[in-house]
Amino acid sequence: MHPAPSVIIFTTFSGIGFGLLFWLGLGAIVPTGFGAFIWFAIAYLFAVGGLLASTFHLGHPERAIKAFSQWQTSWLSREGICAVATLLIMAIYGAGLVFAGTRIGILGFLGALGAVGTVFTTSMIYAQLKTVPRWKHWTTPALFLVLSIGGGALMTGQIWLAIILLLGAAALQFYAWQTGDGRLAASGTNMASATGLGHIGQVRAFEPPHTGTNYLLREFVHQVGRKHAAQLRLIALGLGFVLPVVLLLLPFNHVFGVLAVLSHIAGVLALRWLFFAQAEHVVGLYYGKR
Repeated sequence: MHPAPSVIIFTTFSGIGFGLLFWLGLGAIVPTGFGAFIWFAIAYLFAVGGLLASTFHLGHPERAIKAFSQWQTSWLSREGICAVATLLIMAIYGAGLVFAGTRIGILGFLGALGAVGTVFTTSMIYAQLKTVPRWKHWTTPALFLVLSIGGGALMTGQIWLAIILLLGAAALQFYAWQTGDGRLAASGTNMASATGLGHIGQVRAFEPPHTGTNYLLREFVHQVGRKHAAQLRLIALGLGFVLPVVLLLLPFNHVFGVLAVLSHIAGVLALRWLFFAQAEHVVGLYYGKR
């Protein structure tokens, strides 16, 4: 699928932002006063900034509010409801820390639960799609969650917990790539089944359906060379997991901590680009692109 910058920014920064809110809600760190304001400002900048970035991928962003009414059938609607509820709860929780120096534990727990729920609903927007076999797998929500919580642990300076989560995310990502590469072929979907003409013999495209491009080709038939994909995977693993872990294992230094966070964010951006670019939507079968 087309790796649009808006959805890459959305899935990267909102995940880290809600991961940070998760740990703040659980009391991993309990800042007060101006310090609490800074922590929550960073979390909201990431979470809300990512959510706002996603609206730029909509044809009519002004209609985004209508998505909230489809909660019974739409994971996008559920994500919006979870996000708003979480942000409101955490705003009250944060206000208690900023203005009263008081931690309201029950609100923090509910906010942490909502943060995890928001990330999960985001992941299910993609994991529900039967038309993208690479995404329709338990590793999709698992990766979204572990990257979010791991990024939050890194942001809050929980060194050993961050190391464990990042190494776990790296192993899970490698497994997702190894199994995902063959998932479209294993699904049994091909041009014969897509057209329903397999019963009369071998099916192949005689000519392209049209001479120019169209919406389907622009959005759902993005292709990445195998060599380039392999190189990008190594870069993503190195920046997203290996370098941050190495920096965390060094004697603690605020500069190293900042570099670890920046490296992780760069790596996750690369992972998200690959996530969309290698999606392999089955509509590509109609155009001989799979």
